[in-house]
Amino acid sequence: MLIICPHCKKQHNIDEKRIPPNVKMARCQGCNQQFPLEFPRPAPAPPPPAAPTPAPAAPKVAKTNDNVRRIGVSLSKGGVGKTTTSVNLAAGLAMAGFRVLLVDTDTQGQSAFMLGMKPKAGLTELVAEELTPAEAVIQARKNLWLLAGGKGLAGLKRIIDRKDFGGEQTLADALTPLEADYDYVVVDTSPGWDPLTVNVLFYVNELLVPVSLEIMSLQGFGEFLKSIAAIQKYRKGLALKYILPTLRDSRVKQGDDFLEQLKKLYGAAVCEPIRYNVRLSEAPAYGQTIYEFAPGSNGAQDYRELIRKITGNQNLFT
Repeated sequence: MLIICPHCKKQHNIDEKRIPPNVKMARCQGCNQQFPLEFPRPAPAPPPPAAPTPAPAAPKVAKTNDNVRRIGVSLSKGGVGKTTTSVNLAAGLAMAGFRVLLVDTDTQGQSAFMLGMKPKAGLTELVAEELTPAEAVIQARKNLWLLAGGKGLAGLKRIIDRKDFGGEQTLADALTPLEADYDYVVVDTSPGWDPLTVNVLFYVNELLVPVSLEIMSLQGFGEFLKSIAAIQKYRKGLALKYILPTLRDSRVKQGDDFLEQLKKLYGAAVCEPIRYNVRLSEAPAYGQTIYEFAPGSNGAQDYRELIRKITGNQNLFT
């Protein structure tokens, strides 16, 4: 290509392909003057199209089961049959064909003992993410799975206590991803009032409260209701659904009087009582539920009736 200097008219024969695209001026080799480069330049090649940005991966959302029923068996007083009720409620629902997860939040770990199980891990390891759900949950019976308690829960309570915020949701965060596999989650609580019990109340939707028909138990029930009312201010989904009279002894007239008072105060929420039955206290020594140990006993009959009430199906076990 021929370029003429506008100052001295010297001609320059150059290869335009060697001129960088960003160069706008040239210097004449004859007069040493600069002059603008004015010649048609090929349009720069368009940049190659950018590779499409991959769509961000959808976050992994745990499967949930909107139909699962979360039932907490709780009362701050001990000796009223909470664990007996939790185990036989869960086992009865499993016998009825429902898939049930029994969660033990007591440091004594008696639910496993009553089912004849010796788990090496359970709820503590699941919440601490030391084990996966498949490793922490064990199958105890057909349709019945157990997430065991035990002494390790004492450390879990300390972990909850040390959280700056959201400690009351610790249990819910661990259990909610498991719900897709079950129809019922039954949670057994320890006596007293501690951070783990509060966690249970922030997880379950339905409360079943066993109340033995004696004055001290009823007094404890009244105090427990005050605590529940305080939780319900922050947890609107928590409902006291079932009051289960336990240890009913027809020979003790005062027990019948207490039962009538409960029915007057709480109406349909009061379940048919669990009669005092020595078989209920003998069954755990054999690692059996009441349905396995003494299927024809009063205890087995009464817990079957409880299952009918909770499921709303009066035709079960007939």
